[in-house]
Amino acid sequence: MSPVPPELSSPAGQDKPPSKQILVLGLDGAGKTSVLYSIATNQVKRNTVPTKGFNAICVNKEETKMEFLEIGGSESLREYWKMYMPRVLLLIYVVDSADHERFPVAKKLLHQLVQNNSTLPVMILANKQDLEGAYCITDIHDALALSEIGDKRKMFLIGTHVAQDGLEISSSLKDTQELIAQLASETL
Repeated sequence: MSPVPPELSSPAGQDKPPSKQILVLGLDGAGKTSVLYSIATNQVKRNTVPTKGFNAICVNKEETKMEFLEIGGSESLREYWKMYMPRVLLLIYVVDSADHERFPVAKKLLHQLVQNNSTLPVMILANKQDLEGAYCITDIHDALALSEIGDKRKMFLIGTHVAQDGLEISSSLKDTQELIAQLASETL
């Protein structure tokens, strides 16, 4: 009988960095896939196909392995959003800053998602800040009624945009990357 290889003899996960699942949600067309791609790869890919189901990306940082799970934002997929909420350490909610007509729907869905978990950290990415007519951060804060979400949770509202294809990611997305990594390392 041959000895057990060392990678099989240690308890599961001991040799690997702990995994953190981060849920990425938002209405269809908000730019979730483009933002997620930029955060995960440090590269820009602007014109992506709408997510028809789920999109998962793993990012390995020094001590932490982060698993991003994006669920499409079409009406038929929104019923799945709540099922994943109990499993995540961070919710990233992406809104289209220039799509004023859909803010009431985005607000309603965000409030429904977080109502049963008063401590889940929430990061709202006010995406497409580079578009003409985009709401500023204070207008987005008010449109989403973020002051009603609660005081117990860590909550962040960051204005983002995805640069042109092939260019370096925007400084706001670099800041977002760093904040996500920090939050993931704090929630061991």
